Amino acid sequence: MKIQLWSVGKDHESYIKAGVEDFTKRISRYYPVEWKIIPAPRIAASLSPAELKKKEADRILEGLQTADCLIALDEQGKPWSSGELAQFMQTKANDSVRNLVFLIGGAYGLGDEVLKRADHRWSLSHLTFPHQLVRLILAEQLYRACTIQRNEKYHH
Repeated sequence: MKIQLWSVGKDHESYIKAGVEDFTKRISRYYPVEWKIIPAPRIAASLSPAELKKKEADRILEGLQTADCLIALDEQGKPWSSGELAQFMQTKANDSVRNLVFLIGGAYGLGDEVLKRADHRWSLSHLTFPHQLVRLILAEQLYRACTIQRNEKYHH
């Protein structure tokens, strides 16, 4: 199984980049993993939030394969504990899912078309985090889930 981490927006900010790279490298010991940064449309400033979400949704849906398992990070999604995330990932690996795609939306969230396509909607927290920080939290939690699967000491 391959893990893909997709995020709408700019490249990783310098204050986040080192942490994201570190946890991504750690995840790669367990699963092939890669980041895909989906740039916002060039005319984003002139679009309404609904129009912007629609354009972002079109780009996201273009990149997805039919068999990809899409997990949309969404404030209305289901909260998972670290243990539940580990179990979810193990189940998908056991089911021979080829690509597990975790998606972080843009500033206004994800378009309805993407949410309808999503196989799962996951809420990281009831708190609101800066977009870039969500990338770091996601990478760390995926690494934590990998260590839980292997019963390693990182997760106490």
